Amino acid sequence: MSVPGPYQAAPGPSSVPTAPPSYEETVRVTNYMPTPPAPGPGPTTGLMTGPDGKGVNPPLYYTQPMPVLNPSANTIQTVFVQQPVSFFDRPIQMCCPSCNKMIVTRLSYSAGALTWLSCGSLCLLGCILGCCFIPFCVDALQDVDHYCPNCKALLGTYKRL
Repeated sequence: MSVPGPYQAAPGPSSVPTAPPSYEETVRVTNYMPTPPAPGPGPTTGLMTGPDGKGVNPPLYYTQPMPVLNPSANTIQTVFVQQPVSFFDRPIQMCCPSCNKMIVTRLSYSAGALTWLSCGSLCLLGCILGCCFIPFCVDALQDVDHYCPNCKALLGTYKRL
């Protein structure tokens, strides 16, 4: 069996149509309606007369019952969309992600890297007799933790260094 090349024609009828279908062929294809099956033996209640004079059953429509709305059961829920929060050394107003309430944060100070560097530098400068511990008493040199006043959850930390 040889494969036809570009110079040979394939044997058999051509698959390319020579003319478009006629109007009658087009109408006959689109107006085709299948005949309904003949009704079986039994009572003939609920039968309608079809276009060909034979009895056909009416189409069955399955409907889903509409839900009953209770007007007193409608509740409105407020949703707060919160942008990313930047924590600094001041209290901020925000929605607590733990208890979902609008709060102003409670601040707590703790010794951080800047506090220890300040203490070490004061020691090197000669403040050995206890003056080197002054940075542990100054809030401006310590890290700041933000807490929720309602649920006491840690919300964020501001680190000086």
